[in-house]
Amino acid sequence: MTGEQHSVAASLRVGGADDDLEQRLDDELTAFNTAAAGGARTEPLTVRVTDESGALVGGLTAWTWSTLASVDMLWVREEQRQAGWGSRLMRAAEEEAVRRGCTDMIVSTYTFQAPGFYPRLGFRERGRIEGVPGGHEDVYFHKRIGAGGTGGVLGP
Repeated sequence: MTGEQHSVAASLRVGGADDDLEQRLDDELTAFNTAAAGGARTEPLTVRVTDESGALVGGLTAWTWSTLASVDMLWVREEQRQAGWGSRLMRAAEEEAVRRGCTDMIVSTYTFQAPGFYPRLGFRERGRIEGVPGGHEDVYFHKRIGAGGTGGVLGP
């Protein structure tokens, strides 16, 4: 035996959205990651702002996993941008993440979105991927939060 694993007869299929596949992969990876992280489970985190009529002004989706919080999406209605909602959404998410025991928060943004926004909140740029999409860059940020934070500024 050479140590190679033998695969079973199978077929490969490429397609668009596949809800069943997405759910199965989520279930399998969640089980694997939970075991690897000593039982810590990923928990969703959302923050929503609505106006007096109930219309969405902005929102944030994120998740926490053990001591890590990750922001997936942050959006504010166009006419409400520059009114401070983005900062308030991020602060609310950070406060909830700290309450859940997180010490680190990560987020990424494209250069055509808001790479100047996150450093003003104490995030430090940790990496870039050039040329995606269409010649732009994907920018990755990190911040120490809570008891492990340093007043919003991460040391070298």
